[in-house]
Amino acid sequence: MLAGVLLVQRAPSLPPAWLAVPVLVTAVAIWFRAGVWRPFGALLAGLALASLHGAYALSLQWPAERGAGSGWVQGRVVGLPDRSPDAWRFAFRVEAGEGQAAALAGRLLRVSWFADHDPGQRLPEVEAGSRWRLNLRWRAPTGLANPGGFDLERRAVEQRIAALAQVQGASAQAILQEQGRGLDAWRERQARHIAQATGMPSERFVRALALGDTRALDDRDWEILRVTGLTHLIAISGFHVGLAAGFGALLARLAWWLAPGLGRHWPRPLASAAAALAVAAAYTALAGCALPTVRTLLMIAVLALARLSRRGSGPATGLSLALLAILLADPLAVLAPGFWLSFAGVAWLLWCLPGREGRHPLRGLVWAQVVATAGLSPLTVWFFRQASLAGPLANLAGIPWISLVVVPAALSGLLLAPLHEGAAGWAWRVAAAAMELLWQLLERVAQWPAAFVWLPEPDLAGLALALAGAFWLTLPRGVPGKPLALLLWLPMLWPRQDLPAAGEVDIVQFDVGQGLAVLVRTQRHALLYDAGPAPSRGLDTGEAVVLPALRAMGMRRLDMLVLSHGDNDHAGGAAAVRRGLPVARVLAPRGWAHGGMAPCLAGERWHWDGVDFDWLHPPLHLPYLRNDSSCVLRIRASGRQALLPGDIGRQVEARLARHADIGSDLLLVPHHGSDSSSSLDFLAAVRPRLALLSAGRDNRFGFPKPVVLGRYARYGVGLLDSAGHGSLRIRLGPAGVEVRERFRLDRPRYWRHAGGGYAIGGPPEPDR
Repeated sequence: MLAGVLLVQRAPSLPPAWLAVPVLVTAVAIWFRAGVWRPFGALLAGLALASLHGAYALSLQWPAERGAGSGWVQGRVVGLPDRSPDAWRFAFRVEAGEGQAAALAGRLLRVSWFADHDPGQRLPEVEAGSRWRLNLRWRAPTGLANPGGFDLERRAVEQRIAALAQVQGASAQAILQEQGRGLDAWRERQARHIAQATGMPSERFVRALALGDTRALDDRDWEILRVTGLTHLIAISGFHVGLAAGFGALLARLAWWLAPGLGRHWPRPLASAAAALAVAAAYTALAGCALPTVRTLLMIAVLALARLSRRGSGPATGLSLALLAILLADPLAVLAPGFWLSFAGVAWLLWCLPGREGRHPLRGLVWAQVVATAGLSPLTVWFFRQASLAGPLANLAGIPWISLVVVPAALSGLLLAPLHEGAAGWAWRVAAAAMELLWQLLERVAQWPAAFVWLPEPDLAGLALALAGAFWLTLPRGVPGKPLALLLWLPMLWPRQDLPAAGEVDIVQFDVGQGLAVLVRTQRHALLYDAGPAPSRGLDTGEAVVLPALRAMGMRRLDMLVLSHGDNDHAGGAAAVRRGLPVARVLAPRGWAHGGMAPCLAGERWHWDGVDFDWLHPPLHLPYLRNDSSCVLRIRASGRQALLPGDIGRQVEARLARHADIGSDLLLVPHHGSDSSSSLDFLAAVRPRLALLSAGRDNRFGFPKPVVLGRYARYGVGLLDSAGHGSLRIRLGPAGVEVRERFRLDRPRYWRHAGGGYAIGGPPEPDR
């Protein structure tokens, strides 16, 4: 069944529901018949069920072709709202709406509420579980599409998010209809009690471990946890749910030991199973029923129900039944990395640890860590393209300390809170102090230069070989050739990359929304032309898009970072890129260049790996004029030419057309398709075969302007845009202009909004 579900997640489109329903009925009929065809029935059931869930998740979403919508809605805040200095962000379940918003009734939105709509006034408090009437503007949950980047559209399908919304109008127009109530409101109140009772900086970890509230953890905290490989232990994890279940079973055993007469009414093993399930369910509720905890709860429920029904069930059977229960309840859970890490981790331990019961406990703990590291490292690289070299050692100290000291103290505080606030505060302070001791150690480990490495994006074959190598390494001692198993990891650690040869150049335009970031890569050198936007609110694309994409492509350093001019949509992400990668030189226009940046000056040229580069603009004595001071780069490779003009306007275009050889095979559309650029005289001088356009989907400037698109159509220019195609990779070389990748079209998934854009005439065929 898992195989069937996975096949659907790799599909570019879903079968129609009228076909999936009869297939599901047929699959169930085959499945419940004994015989060799039963696995085939499970496979078909997985295919049909995953198709139906995927189609339903997509049907909930606001259609992208309808553009943005707006209107009044009323509904309830779901989960714990996240507060930043100038905004609220929260999930919102719509109960009713007016006008266009009526179509959102019953659906889940991700809402942002910014303070700048109401200058001089503070945003109201948004409590978990509260009901509001809000004036919203929303759009389809479409994201950016880049190698190594976060897939917002996949997350929206996985969590059934219908739209991304923003509160519009003044705060006074929003109406609070009901104060917070329910489980989430209780979790938020307890989080405030923990913060008030401890008064220690490490209380943020106590809130995370006791309630699953990670809102107080900042970027530095997550970086240290990532470097030390302990991210899975912060917030309520599946391991902690299992620990809580064991605590419940021990309480039942203690009660039956103190009152043996209870055994005449209910056997102790059955009572222990029921208590374990009840405590695990309560702890899962504290975490807001997060997916990792629900998976563990299902596993515990399967084992407990087997015990209560007096049926034998070993750990492997329990794991299999829990997996089946998850797939039946929500087959789209396979889209979450945590699904694979949790089930694979348990499976590796079940495979490797039986027969080692006689080991010393410390040796058993070390061996379990070795097994988990070897087995889960390929999956970690696949999902996150990173490996924590310090993780195994940090986990040896972190797992027992957090799970056996910090978590019990934090939970004791929750149990004592209704009885005695002072005792609860004491328990929470113990948990915070214990976490502070561990955190000091983790901060030192994170400073180790070799503690953490980024790896290129692997392919599926590399993952399969690495998993086979891990399986080989964990076989019994007598199996020969174990050192050779390490060779199977090489395709994942050093994947094959389609690099340009000498005399060729790759030009990669990243999808950064309304901004620009272009990688120029030769055989051994790399230049980044602009780094995307980093607005005061919202996404820093340098950190969230450009840097992950560079790492996924195997970049360890940049030979040159060019900031064409100082506008935020071009230079905003530069700080994040410079923090994340070594940069040999940074260039920018004279008059704006600062902090060790060198000026880009017309006439300067250099040569990399058989490819020529030179600056055409700005000249030496030109004052800084923002867009019109953009650094204009000309690239020549094997008789082919590309032009990167930044945001220059018509006057600079006219000067270049008169005084420079700007005829090019590839052109980066100036100023995102603004009518102030791409003049007819300029296009007549360049005569590009292909143009690349970087503009945000449904951006507020209305770029590209229809009149500009008409000019490119007039000259028969093939036009590819990042909004419709995602990141684009073009190669210039002896074969001409080759379109090597259009991310959305070449990596299709049924949840990915592919196509669209402004492909006038389509991409050109390579020269023969």
